[in-house]
Amino acid sequence: MIDRRDVLRAGVLGGVGGALGLQAPESTAAAAEAAGPVGARDWKRLADALSPGATLYRPHGSEYESLALPFNHRYAGIRPAGIVACATTEDVSASIRWARSVGLPAVPRSGLGHNYAGFSTTTGLLLNMARMKSIVSTPAPGGARSRVYGPMKVVHDAGTVTVGAGVTNGDLHPLLEDHGMFVPTGRCPSVGVAGLVLGGGIGFSDKMFGLTCDRLIATTVVLADGHTVKADKDSHPDLFWACRGGAGNNFGVHTSFTFQYEQFEGTVGFYQLRWSLDSVLPVIAAAQRIAQDTAGDRRFHLRLGIGTNGTTRTQIHANANVNAIGQFYGTVQELRAILDPLLKIGTSEERDRNSASVRQVTPGEASELLSATTPIDRFATKSAILDSRTLLTDQQVGAAAERLLDWPGSNNEDGAGFAMFALGGEINEVAPNATAFVHRNDLFVFAAETSWADYDRPDVAKANLHWLKQFYDDIFPRKSPDQAYQNFPDPTLKNWREAYYGTNYPRLVKVKRKYDPTGFFDYPQAIGSS
Repeated sequence: MIDRRDVLRAGVLGGVGGALGLQAPESTAAAAEAAGPVGARDWKRLADALSPGATLYRPHGSEYESLALPFNHRYAGIRPAGIVACATTEDVSASIRWARSVGLPAVPRSGLGHNYAGFSTTTGLLLNMARMKSIVSTPAPGGARSRVYGPMKVVHDAGTVTVGAGVTNGDLHPLLEDHGMFVPTGRCPSVGVAGLVLGGGIGFSDKMFGLTCDRLIATTVVLADGHTVKADKDSHPDLFWACRGGAGNNFGVHTSFTFQYEQFEGTVGFYQLRWSLDSVLPVIAAAQRIAQDTAGDRRFHLRLGIGTNGTTRTQIHANANVNAIGQFYGTVQELRAILDPLLKIGTSEERDRNSASVRQVTPGEASELLSATTPIDRFATKSAILDSRTLLTDQQVGAAAERLLDWPGSNNEDGAGFAMFALGGEINEVAPNATAFVHRNDLFVFAAETSWADYDRPDVAKANLHWLKQFYDDIFPRKSPDQAYQNFPDPTLKNWREAYYGTNYPRLVKVKRKYDPTGFFDYPQAIGSS
């Protein structure tokens, strides 16, 4: 007898393969035919079990189409048999119980489905959490400590904020802009906070205040049997440990998160630097030295990268550049002193422009200036974690620049290149086994990326994926770094268990077996999967 869950999981695997040019994704109809139909009475039973604020969508219709489409269109061919737009925790519980009863998998999607490897798609039941947008803040009852960082006053652990599973990075911006309340999150406004926190959560304040997962103090989780639990340091502490870096859709469906927030008053330093690719060697070398020298300075934040875009060789060469952006909790004078080696590089025009970019702004303005959207349409990424022993040499940087100029091109304006997000500070003050996020003694999260448009020809997609592998292999020709970032999942990564989770993986498997013993929450790189 064929198990329906195995068939539908094969549909997800097929979708990943299809995106890589290996195999077309299995259709929902084909999966249902192989496993046996879910009848109209079954779907009505699910609809009847939902709250008035929830909605069940079946294939066809504009609402279904918009909700089914993941942000990364590489996986657009993976179509859910049904979508529940959940409004309450009880909707999630009812949906999971129903899915188990009919033999369908249930997969949550907190934002627009940004998962780089398509793991927030399914041919089963998709749980869309976008309606769960509540944001409730509770100030601390006095006694919070404050500290001044140049022109910025920070009240640390000023209170807590509890957010629903549909809240995005952008939804939290008004708290910062209007009330000076801040939780460290990522730079892409449309990314769901749920996916961000469960895989770690890097951003432009993580050195100062820790990763997003480090600010988590409680979360509500609907388990594989439909029961709901609250996980924190006192209740289900093993699950709470796993949720801070163990990645989403592994142990249950999260419906809310409670974070400690900071209170801001004042201004921060901001900078945005750019050079032609001619300066790539001195810029990357100087920036890596700065990152090393400031690894213990939690005030300084840096994102470094190279990139290009275009469809012709002329455009690709003309648009190729090296860049750096970040913020600093201190004075502009201190920031200029840190950036001085970089501000001396480049043409006279580049130096003047880069120097003028260094300025004081409000935290809300900084959040807007630092924001950037994950590549649109279709994209692929390969990541690595770099420490002091694996920083890029001139030879590696030169190889990357040469391969960048050989990018095959596409109609996607996001183009291709690599980014390096500096680590250190508060991140590295946490022991590697204190949470499931193991990458605690490192200097950079590295991400190589390429993108193409929906309307590009299939050979363009194939050429971009081939180029990405060459690009990554040119940068790391002998041996890839041992670790990779679990929030930038790579479906082609063979040693993902060790790369994402290191020595924490066996403990994660124990948590998985305790809270999801039948492996109901499953995908190609799920905890405990073979």
